[in-house]
Amino acid sequence: MATAPHDHHPAEHETQLQIQGMTCASCVRRVEKALTKTPGVASANVNFATHEATVTHEAPIDANLLVKAVTDAGYEARPIEADVHAHHTPSEHAEHLRQESASEMRKIQINLWIAAILTLPVFVLSMAWHPRPEWANWMLFVLATPIIFGSGRQFFVVAAKAARHFSATMDTLVAMGAGAAWLYSTYSLFANRGNSHLQSEHIYFETGAVIVTLILFGRYLEAKAKSRMSDAIRKLMDLSPKKATKVVDGKDIEVSVDQIKVGDQIRVRPGERIAVDGSVTEGESFVDESMITGEPIPVSKQAGDSVTGGTVNDRGSLIFRAERVGSETTLAQIAKMVSHAQGSKAPMQSLADKVSSVFVPVVIAIALVTAIVYFVLGNSWDQALMPAVAVLVIACPCALGLATPTALMVSTGRGAELGILVKNGEALERAGAVKTVLLDKTGTLTEGKPRLTDVKVFGDWSEEEALAVSAAVESQSEHPIGQAVVKGAGERNLQVPPVTAFESERGLGVKGTVADRLIKIGRLRYLPESAQQLSEPMANLEAEGKTVFGVYREDGAMAILAVSDVVGEHSAEAIQLLKELEIRPVMVTGDNQRTAEAVARSVGIDQVEAQVLPADKANIVRRYQEQSPAAMVGDGVNDAPALAQADLGIAMGTGTDVAMETAGVTLLRSDLRGVPTAINLARKTLATIRQNLFWAFVYNVVMIPLAAFGIMSPMLAAGAMAFSSVSVILNSLRLKRFH
Repeated sequence: MATAPHDHHPAEHETQLQIQGMTCASCVRRVEKALTKTPGVASANVNFATHEATVTHEAPIDANLLVKAVTDAGYEARPIEADVHAHHTPSEHAEHLRQESASEMRKIQINLWIAAILTLPVFVLSMAWHPRPEWANWMLFVLATPIIFGSGRQFFVVAAKAARHFSATMDTLVAMGAGAAWLYSTYSLFANRGNSHLQSEHIYFETGAVIVTLILFGRYLEAKAKSRMSDAIRKLMDLSPKKATKVVDGKDIEVSVDQIKVGDQIRVRPGERIAVDGSVTEGESFVDESMITGEPIPVSKQAGDSVTGGTVNDRGSLIFRAERVGSETTLAQIAKMVSHAQGSKAPMQSLADKVSSVFVPVVIAIALVTAIVYFVLGNSWDQALMPAVAVLVIACPCALGLATPTALMVSTGRGAELGILVKNGEALERAGAVKTVLLDKTGTLTEGKPRLTDVKVFGDWSEEEALAVSAAVESQSEHPIGQAVVKGAGERNLQVPPVTAFESERGLGVKGTVADRLIKIGRLRYLPESAQQLSEPMANLEAEGKTVFGVYREDGAMAILAVSDVVGEHSAEAIQLLKELEIRPVMVTGDNQRTAEAVARSVGIDQVEAQVLPADKANIVRRYQEQSPAAMVGDGVNDAPALAQADLGIAMGTGTDVAMETAGVTLLRSDLRGVPTAINLARKTLATIRQNLFWAFVYNVVMIPLAAFGIMSPMLAAGAMAFSSVSVILNSLRLKRFH
C-alpha cells in the first residue's frame, strides 16, 4: 500500500486557460497533449464540462506560449487571469457569470429555434409526401441548406480545423454525417432533373437537417444543465453585498465594494451584510455567521474580533478595518476552491479520455467499411450511405466526455452547500475509498473551548454563591479559563455582583473584592495555607484531564472549580455514522491514556492512540495506511504533516489556514458529522460516475452495430446520441438531492 503524502506538492505554478471549440472527450485529449508538449509544462488537466484547462509548471511560463499551443492544435484559448473579471468582488463575478451564461444560452436558443422552425417543414414534406413534384424537392434543398451549413456551421468549422491538424472530433462525425446526406441529396437533385419520382427516391435532406437540429437540442440541454451545475458558485458569491458604507473623517460615504482598500474603515448597520473580511475597531454587535460555520446562533463581536465578508450583522452597529478585499476574501477563496474542484479531473476519467482519443478515427473507419460492404453486396450508393451516416452520428463520444466532470461539478457544488469543500477530483475519489478515519481530539472530537464542568464547595456557602463571586472576579480577566467561569455562571442565570480592587498575578491567579470580602482564585500555592485541604479533591479532578483551581473567601469559605474541553455536541453521532459506513474510527491525541480513553468512551471510539507527540502523528497515520486507505481529521498546525501523509486529509474549518491548505477536504462547519457526510457524498459520486461510464460505453457498443446493420436510421441515431449525453447529465444532477 502506498504511503506517500497526498495533497502536498513542491512549489508549483498554475496557469488556467479558458478553452473554446472543444466538443467531445477526444478534443480534451488533444488539448492536453498540445499543452504537455510545451517546454516547462509538468502536466495539463482539461475539463470538458467547464471548458477550462489547468496547466502546472515548476517555473513561471509565458501564458502566450500555452495559448499558441492550443491554437496550433485547432482550438482557441485565453488565460483566465487575463480576464477583466478575474479580480472583481464575489458579487460582481457572480453577476458576470450569470450574464455570460445567459448570453451563451440565448445564442444556443436562437440557433436551435431557427433550425427547428426550418426542419419541421423539411421533415413533414419528406415523410408525408412521396413521391413529390420536382419543385417540392428544390424547396427541401432551399430549406435544408441553411439548417445544415447555417445553424450547423459550427460542426463544419471545428471539423475543418481538426482535419488541418490531421485529427478528428465529435464534430467530424456530425459534419461527415449531415454533410454526406446533403451532398448525396444535392447530387441526386441535379442528376435526376426532370424525373421527380427518381429524385424523391434518392433525396435525404431531412436526414441532415434532423441530425443537426437534434444535436443542437442536445447541446442546448447540456448548456442548461451546466448552468444549473454552476449555481453553487453563484449562490456563494451572491452572499457578498454590492455596496458598503465607508467612514472617512467621521462621515459615512456609500461606495461600491470593489472600491474598498485594505485599511479602510467600514460601518455595518443592523441587518446589513459585511462587505469584506476585517477586524472590529468600534462598537459591539452579534453577527450571524451560519454561512461559514453552520451555527444558527449569532456570535458576539467587539473591538479586536474578526468579521467575515458575506456574514450578516444581526443587531448593533460595528465599524471594522478592512483586511482582505476583492478576490482575497474568505468568500472569494471558498468560491475559487469550489470552482477549482469542479474543473478538476478524477483519476478514473483517464480511461474515458484514452478511449475517446482513438474512438473517432475508429468510428470513421467502421463507417467507411459499412458503406463499402453494403455496396459490394449489391446495394446502391444511397442504400450504402444511410447506415454509414447512422454509424457516424450514433458514435459521438459526448457521453464519455461528460460522464466524470458532470458528476464532479454537481457533487462539489452540493458539497459546498453542505459546508464541505473538496479540493479536487482526486481527493473526492480517495474519499470514497477510505476505510479508517483517524481523529484528533482537541477541536475535532471536542469543542476546543474550555467549559466549566465542576463546582465543589467547602464551608458556609452554596455552589451558586461560590460560582457567582468567582464569576464576578473572573469577569475582569481575559484568560480563557476565567471566561469559561463567567459563561458557566451565565448558563445558570446567576446574578453576578460587582467587583472592586481587581488584581491579576500572571501564572498564579486573580483576586478582587466582592461584597466587602476579598476573593482569591488560582493555583493552590496562590491561596492561603488553610486552602491546602483542597489538594486531594483537586488532584482527583486533574486526573480526569481537567484544569482545576481553588477559590478562597477571606471568611474561610472555599471552593474548587474545574474547567475542561467538552466533547462536541455531534461527535458521538458522527462516530456512529462512520461505523454505519463500515469505517473504523481511531482517536489520536497527545493527552494521557486515562483522559483519552474517557473521551473515546463517551463518543463510542474503541481504538485510541494516546500520548502521541505532534511529530509522531504522521507515523501513526502511515502505520494505519499499511492496513487500509486512511483519512486524518484535524484542525491545527501540528496536524498538517499527518493531514498530508493520509490518503485523505480532512480539516475542520474552524482550524488553521495551514491545516486547510494541506487537506483534501475542508469542513466549513465545526460539526464532525461533516466527515461521514463527505465520505458518503464521495461514494455516491463515484457510483454515479461508474454508472455514467458504464452506460456511455454500453451505448456505443450496442448502438454502433445496430446502425451498421441498418436497423437504426440516421435520424434515430441523432436522437439517441443526444439522449445519451442528456441522460448522463440528468443522472449526475441527481446528486443535487444528496442529503
